[in-house]
Amino acid sequence: MRDDLFELLWEGLLETLYMVAWSSVFALIIGILLGITLVVSEKGGILEAPIINKIIGTAINGVRSLPFIILIVLLLPLSRLIVGTSLGPTAAIVALSIGASPFLGRIIENSLKEVSAGKIEAAKAMGATPLTIIFRVLIPEALPALVRGMTIAVIAITEFTAVAGAIGAGGLGSLAIRFGYQRFREDILIATVIVIILLVQAIQLSGDSVAKAILKKRHLG
Repeated sequence: MRDDLFELLWEGLLETLYMVAWSSVFALIIGILLGITLVVSEKGGILEAPIINKIIGTAINGVRSLPFIILIVLLLPLSRLIVGTSLGPTAAIVALSIGASPFLGRIIENSLKEVSAGKIEAAKAMGATPLTIIFRVLIPEALPALVRGMTIAVIAITEFTAVAGAIGAGGLGSLAIRFGYQRFREDILIATVIVIILLVQAIQLSGDSVAKAILKKRHLG
């Protein structure tokens, strides 16, 4: 029984880590692009474009307003088109990436807005181009906040995988529902919850450590 439990937990954990890792990478790429675009295109931004800002902001709010399980169902045809199936961890990555991107985009936007306007103006006065300001001023100055925000997003994606497990994505969420709940295996249900809690704690501690290391290096420098 214990071997059976360990094997199920190990398989579920690997599937969850697979979904979280790839979804985080894709969501991070899209989220950074969204966040930076929102900041630079706002009124008074370094690349002011109110119409583009409004369109992107509205699209982000629209996606974020959908409950994640509904978003997954809506994206099933897209998952099938991209990966050839709507079931399994790989298919879930499509929905997880798209679902987390707007959330991450807003986090990145808020983090970048914390950068002092004086530093941006100083860079402009020195003749810095918009790209230089983005990569030499905005991102480096906001890096600790960005790391913390990304940590929150990765934890959210981890939680999303549990929801995705309800419709055949696999992972720890699917294990808890199919084996723990539906088959009345309380040992599996409890063990799955403990593993998820430990996983989230590990992600949070890692993110906090990286953010603190960046701040420490900045202060020493």
